Amino acid sequence: MIKTGLSNTILDVGGLRVGQAIDETVKTGVSVIIPNAPATCAVDVRGGGPGTRETDTLQDGGLIDKVHALTLSGGSVYGLAAADGVCAWLGAQGIGYAAGPAPIPVSPIVPSAILFDNANGGDKDWGLTPPFRALGIAACNALDTPLSLGRAGAGYGATAGLYAGGLGTASERVGESVVGAIIAANPVGSPYMPGTQVPWAWPYEVDGEFGGQKPPQNYALSAATDTKLAFLKAAGQSTVIGVVAISTPLSQKHLKRIAIMAQDGIAMAVQPAHTPLDGDTLFALSTGGDTQESESFSRPVDLAELGAASARCVARALMRGVFEARSK
Repeated sequence: MIKTGLSNTILDVGGLRVGQAIDETVKTGVSVIIPNAPATCAVDVRGGGPGTRETDTLQDGGLIDKVHALTLSGGSVYGLAAADGVCAWLGAQGIGYAAGPAPIPVSPIVPSAILFDNANGGDKDWGLTPPFRALGIAACNALDTPLSLGRAGAGYGATAGLYAGGLGTASERVGESVVGAIIAANPVGSPYMPGTQVPWAWPYEVDGEFGGQKPPQNYALSAATDTKLAFLKAAGQSTVIGVVAISTPLSQKHLKRIAIMAQDGIAMAVQPAHTPLDGDTLFALSTGGDTQESESFSRPVDLAELGAASARCVARALMRGVFEARSK
């Protein structure tokens, strides 16, 4: 029995806020995740066509292991500019690493990932002024608004296979810990079992959160025909991007393992997954404060349980995003 947090969202983890903004004309959007204090973070990139910013900063052995925000955006390479807006917003409030006394500005660390939604029919004739920097700022200004699902934030213009994609979230309690995920679902693969409206993620569903469909009796698996592969043989890219957050203090080394395991949630909800045409990127974030205690987090079975819950949260969040987008 999966036990969710109170709201069944990433906000159940505590210690963070989420803001979102969309551009209805362009058919795109941005989601920003901002911890209340600099948070330890790691990243895992699994797709063959990623678009990222500052992920090298989070590699083992580097100077930085904490972030001030994470940004998810549509717009493909143009969407990386959303993090510029988030950096400016944080810097204006004095949030960031201080390289020295004033007037030296602080340096906010804002790793980010983007998805490809530039072929969804929106007006992409933006010339020299793509909307993403402004959307990043707008998302920061919306931190205290209710968290929307489906056609929202970074998932606003997304597609999943030949279906609408979207922005989803989920949480799970693991002992005294809470795990949460927020996912912008835009995969090449299909979220549904071939020939049905049954999600691949159906075994992990909680309280009918994505429709309560189960496979028919004597269902025989066949080749999927509702992926984007036929379209993408011509042009385009896709991806699943998101953040997993955990309330337990964890080191960057432990969070790297969480991010790796969480990627399995994509394969639990979409087939095929991690294709050369996807840019699947997941960040793992600990909101539990300093990690001195986590260095003695030596029972691999405990970390394995958190990683397994993270994968389930990713699968559920991905499918919730698709379900909510289709139901609107």
